[in-house]
Amino acid sequence: MNVTLRQLTYFKSLALHRNFGRAAEAVHVSQPALSVQIREMEQSLGAQLVERRAREIELTPFGRMVLSQADRIMAEVQVLHDLARWNGGLAGELRLGLISTIAPYLLPSALAAIRAEDIGLSVQVQEGKTARLMDDLRAARLDAAVIALPYDEMTGLVAQPLFEDRFILAGTQPRLDALGDRHDRLRPDHIGAAQLMLLEDGHCLTDQALEVCGRGRGHAQINTGAASLATLSRLVAAGFGLTLLPELAIDREGAGLALRRFSAPEPFRQIALVRRASSPDDGWFRALAEILSGVGARLTGEVRTRI
Repeated sequence: MNVTLRQLTYFKSLALHRNFGRAAEAVHVSQPALSVQIREMEQSLGAQLVERRAREIELTPFGRMVLSQADRIMAEVQVLHDLARWNGGLAGELRLGLISTIAPYLLPSALAAIRAEDIGLSVQVQEGKTARLMDDLRAARLDAAVIALPYDEMTGLVAQPLFEDRFILAGTQPRLDALGDRHDRLRPDHIGAAQLMLLEDGHCLTDQALEVCGRGRGHAQINTGAASLATLSRLVAAGFGLTLLPELAIDREGAGLALRRFSAPEPFRQIALVRRASSPDDGWFRALAEILSGVGARLTGEVRTRI
């Protein structure tokens, strides 16, 4: 039996896309080339892996067992690649993901801090929602990701807390004044019946804000239509409601808004750096976490001195 890594790669692509053409396109080969490799793999294993149909394929029971083993093998191969790439510490290429409610505010200063440390590191950045980043992290398309905790599916992952990003109530001055004289004792549940503007579904910031305010998605005074914090802040500045802005975003998105802090203990989101537990770590993860932690603490600290 002689099954190659190339064949395993092609087979995984076929299992994912369920179509020879789409699978071949995903791994950048011709459809006949991929088909030949799958046939040779079946011959080596002595059993059929897929049921070939007009438009899509289905894995045979044996094919599903082989896919499970292929996942394990490719994960171990990725570990070998990572060992070579991270040999010597924080150097080489880093594939870093950041959720979109963090990336625009943390990334510029973080990249400057990495350059200031004279680290020979090429950073490839991917911005997205938490679920997509976690899928890419588990599939080894990312080395690490900056997300907001808590996150439910942490099996097989290692998280290093970086800093607390506190929530600040934002709106027009008349809307904040309507909450009454609560300057020293404002709590999230004091928002009452006021219209609360939040990001669209899929953003963990929306889930955290709903939890902080004690509201559900079906609440009559919840609007979750904005796709970005920039859009959200402009809607709020135009008087459409109140929102919760994280401290990281205040300098960029707080212009034209009245801002009020909540009384202690202030609600916050925990920012963390996450990697796969199987990913080798000879110090790069800790070094990167220290840089990001320092940058985040400085940015949020500057906001706390003003507001």
